[in-house]
Order: sequence, then C-alpha cells, then structure tokens
Amino acid sequence: MNLNLNAPQANNHAQLGLIFISVAVLFWGILPIALKLSGAFIDPVTLTWFRFLVALLVSILIQWSAGSLKQFAALDAKVWLRLVLAGMFLMFNYVSFVYSLDYLAPGAAQLNFQTSPFFLAFGGVLFFKERLNAVQLSCFATLALGMLMFFHPNLNFSATNNHQVWIGVMIIQFSALSWTSYALLQKSLLNRLSPANVLLVLYALGIFVMAPFSDLSQFAEMDSFEWQIALFCAANTLIAYGCFGQSMKYWPTAQVSAMLALTPVFSFSATAIVVAVGWWPEVFHADELDGLSLLGIGVIIMSVMVVQLLPLYRNRQLKRMQVI
Repeated sequence: MNLNLNAPQANNHAQLGLIFISVAVLFWGILPIALKLSGAFIDPVTLTWFRFLVALLVSILIQWSAGSLKQFAALDAKVWLRLVLAGMFLMFNYVSFVYSLDYLAPGAAQLNFQTSPFFLAFGGVLFFKERLNAVQLSCFATLALGMLMFFHPNLNFSATNNHQVWIGVMIIQFSALSWTSYALLQKSLLNRLSPANVLLVLYALGIFVMAPFSDLSQFAEMDSFEWQIALFCAANTLIAYGCFGQSMKYWPTAQVSAMLALTPVFSFSATAIVVAVGWWPEVFHADELDGLSLLGIGVIIMSVMVVQLLPLYRNRQLKRMQVI
C-alpha cells in the first residue's frame, strides 16, 4: 500500500483557500453599500486614508504580538522595491476607480472592472508558470459570457457621449490592471513576507502618500452612525484584503480569480436585500433583473463551481490511484 502523505495537506490547503477567498468576496460584495452611504459625509480619499490607518494600527498590534515583525529585518532592497510598487498600484486602483465614476455609471464601471480576474489568471501563467487547461479556459469564457448577460442592462450607452464612455472605460481598465499588478506583486512576496506583513507596509505607504490630499476636518462633523459606517469600511479593508492575501498563499491565481468574479453578484444581491428590507430608501433603489440577467447569474455560478471543483475532483482521483 502506497500512502500519499501530501494529499491531506493539499486538501487542507484547498479548504483554507476556499474559506479565505469566500470571506474576501463576501466583504468586497457588501462594501459598495457602505461606500455609497459614506459619500454623503466624507470624500473617497479621506475615507481611504482612514481605512488604511485603522488597518495599519490593527495589523501592527497583531504582528507585534505574534513576533512577526522580525521578518522585515531580513529584507533586501529588491523586496522593498516590490513592496513600494505594490502599494503604489493599490493606491492607483483605489483612486482611478472612483475617478472613473465621473464618466461611467456604477453598474457599467463594475462590469468593466471584471476584467481583473482574467488579468490575474493570465498573470499567474506569465509570472508564476501556472497552467490553464482547456476546461479552465472554457470556464473563463463562460464567466465572461455570464457577466455580459448579468450586466446587460448597464451596457446601454445610448444616452451618453461615446467619447466620455471610452475615457471611462480606459480609466477603469487602468484601475483593473493596477489592482492585478498589486495582487501579482503581493503573491511574489509571499516567500519572504507573510500576507499580513505585506499589507502592513502597503497601508503605511498609503497613509503617507494620501495624507496631503485628505481633509481630516470631516471627522469632527460625523455623527455616531457615520462613524459606524466609516469603521465598517476600515474593518472591511482589514478583513477582505487580509483574507485575499491568505487565499493567494493557498490557491493558484486562476482559482482565486474565478472566485472574484462572484463579487459583483454578491454586491447586486446585497443591494437587493437592502431595498427589500426598506433600509435607506432615499439612497438605494431596486435593480431590475430580467430573465437574461438571472440566467447570467446561473452561468457565473456554474462556471465558478467547475473551476473550483475540478482540482478537488482530480486530487481525489489521484489519491485513489496512489492508495492501492
């Protein structure tokens, strides 16, 4: 009997990766609701600065108590350069996405940003020598089809100047490429730094760069509810990006990117729940999902399920062949 001792470890890694990326997708999915509410009392740059500040303070406390800060002592100049680049790309992503909303409706911007999972998957092929088989490539094709079906009501630009639309599309693609560059740089650093330490540096860099553009006087005018919204956005940054970094440690980028395609579905679903419950009716309105949009949800979910279940199926088949 030949026992493969690595099979249980691989299964544990697969389960941990699924848990971490699921939490990240859930928190990113509900984040737009809080960001929409925050627009009434704070500007995006100041809110982002605050989110990074809270995440930095909590990260330092956690990493210091765990004795993990000593990892920084062994870093060379090349690693620090990659850290700085990752931080810059993450800030480009934050700022450019907000700026794109001057040219595109939120639904159209969200649709265009969904190229990022594909950039991430193919970045894994180019830089980490990961492989995409025919089934995975087919799933990415159906993911694209499903997203087009789901967001098709937002594809009508007839009432908007085409020149303005294309400016918005270019800005949002810059945002998607910036986010992909950050994610790939973070993955390249995981052999030298833990995901939490990578994010710690990125938060510190973001605070330093965005401070001159932040209006801190807005915090003095916030009431208790507005503070709750701001703190939720900060906690969302800490939890979502922390879990995303951990998922990149346990999963190939192709699987992570496939799960990220579910983020807009969670976002639209969360908005629908808020509307149905009747919270903040002056801010949120129902999205009309026709039959084609609902079918698109089904196509997206099925595509993601195949991408996720295929490696687990193959691991089980390999285990059966090795345990004889």
